[in-house]
Amino acid sequence: MNRPVTALFSALEALLVVAIGVGIPLVVLTSLWAFQYGLQIDWVVFWRAAVDSWLVGHGADLTVQLSADAAAATGIPGADAPIVVSLAALGFALLTVLMGIRAGRAAAETAHRVTGVLVTIGTFALLSLALAASAQHELARPSLWQGTLLPALVYAVPVVAMAEVTRRRRGESADPVTGAVIGLLSRLPGQVTGIAAAGLRLGAVAASTVLAVSSVIVSVLIVANYAEIITLYEGAHGGFLGGLALTIGQLALLPDVVVWAASWLVGPGFAIGTGSSISPLGTAVGPMPAIPFLGALPTADLTFGFVGLLVPVVAAYVCATLLRPRLQRMLAGHGVDDLVRRLVVAVVGGLVGGVLLGLLAWAASGSAGPGRLTDVGPDPLLVGGFAALEFAVAGVLAMVVSPPRFAGDRAVTTRDGSDAKRHDDPVVDDTAPTGPVPVTTLRRDGDDTERIEGITR
Repeated sequence: MNRPVTALFSALEALLVVAIGVGIPLVVLTSLWAFQYGLQIDWVVFWRAAVDSWLVGHGADLTVQLSADAAAATGIPGADAPIVVSLAALGFALLTVLMGIRAGRAAAETAHRVTGVLVTIGTFALLSLALAASAQHELARPSLWQGTLLPALVYAVPVVAMAEVTRRRRGESADPVTGAVIGLLSRLPGQVTGIAAAGLRLGAVAASTVLAVSSVIVSVLIVANYAEIITLYEGAHGGFLGGLALTIGQLALLPDVVVWAASWLVGPGFAIGTGSSISPLGTAVGPMPAIPFLGALPTADLTFGFVGLLVPVVAAYVCATLLRPRLQRMLAGHGVDDLVRRLVVAVVGGLVGGVLLGLLAWAASGSAGPGRLTDVGPDPLLVGGFAALEFAVAGVLAMVVSPPRFAGDRAVTTRDGSDAKRHDDPVVDDTAPTGPVPVTTLRRDGDDTERIEGITR
């Protein structure tokens, strides 16, 4: 595949990602325009709404100006002032990330990897700029620079990462930019790169484990409070298409709810409006919007809510224990495997996990409307700090406590005097006798009489 063809396919890949992301809300809103509103409203209104939803889902701020009648109908003081919606519906960003991984793999499989990556990212940025410009209106204005930069950044990170991973798997040479970065990293001392790599792995796995547990908890809460959620659906009186649009909006917010649950497990919790707090140590909520999935949130103190605080600690401890042999091999490969450096790895892993959860908490928090809704979501600094402390303490304990021994393990003394397990060596029975071993054989004589004869080997 020559370079122009690679560029063309990469541009089409970016166009497909944008079309799917905007098309999902646009199809539902267009159905509402056709069947529920009887084509009586200008279709451009629904186009702008779909684009606004997609841009907000990638972190772009949306400034909304309610009309005088709409502001008065809300009954909220100050609703007639411009309202900034900054709470990202992370479902759109998650979809872009997943499709960006696919685009990065496709670009890496061509002969002109760098061209494909640059073209697909540049095309995505131009399309984001065009969409943000087309959605400008005096009543709803998405930020033009955020609507261009943030979606392109969300798309570029998985594209570049997956292209590099695919290149490494195929054993191909690095491009000039990647080669320069690798060259700079190779100049760092071995102990720095070894500790950094091990800490990154540990922190990422611990944060991912907490998010996985959070997703399970959210699923259980939704199932357990199904009746309350259905009641809120019925109270919306949106009909089939209205309910479908409401469901898609909630699916877009579902990753935010998972991050809220992770913040709850870490300790600081989250807020649904100014002055509210939902955490393991106490719950205080006020009036909440009639969004069905909010019916699954706890509205009172939980009797054993503090038990949730053990989840990140246990998750980090288990992850550190399971990863310890691999982390030790990584450190040994750089010649820096000892107890002190393993403790440094645990601390670095805690910091990495705290930063990751703090960034997710930052992305899942912001303003969702006027009045009390200007403060929705967790506090990213508190979430990151608590998570870093819990992960680091659990990781240090896992590095200090000796791992369990299993049959077939042989202890190898490291330079700090501790034992490391090896599973690739044969098991030697030290109690077995040495020297000549008698072997019993069976010999048949000609008269068909069996006789046992002992020989020495």
